[in-house]
Amino acid sequence: MVEVTRLPNDFTQWSELLALILSAFAYMDARIDPPSSAHKLTVESLRQKGQDELCYIAKHNGVLVGCIFCRPELPNCLYIGKLAISKTRQGQGLGRQLLAQAEQEAIERGLAKLRLETRIELVENHATFRRWGFEKSADRSHPGYDRITFIEMIKAVELVTA
Repeated sequence: MVEVTRLPNDFTQWSELLALILSAFAYMDARIDPPSSAHKLTVESLRQKGQDELCYIAKHNGVLVGCIFCRPELPNCLYIGKLAISKTRQGQGLGRQLLAQAEQEAIERGLAKLRLETRIELVENHATFRRWGFEKSADRSHPGYDRITFIEMIKAVELVTA
């Protein structure tokens, strides 16, 4: 059984988490330009990211198999980044399970939207995110590029009102 939890304060598996992200994002390397920001991560920068952002991890028998990082943004949004699933666990609902944690986090914080960015070349990711309730909201370009390099997608979160 896979267990999803908030990143514990005493987390020490930073090298394993970095390896998971790099492995999960490796298929993009030959397809996207500019290269993934995952390549800029180090153990230390990932540790800082874990302190600065919300992170949920998924483990199976103590082995990291997934993660999602989130951060509140103005005016009313929770940004989703570095959603990574082990190749051995892809297609088994773990991504949706991690996203549900992010959605719950948004609800608890009173944030009405989830936002993510996905590379323009990764059309299969666009389709997955659409199935998960996201809609394309903008075309964007990385600095120095005169073409669209990624799209922004938004998902409305149903906030509970008293």
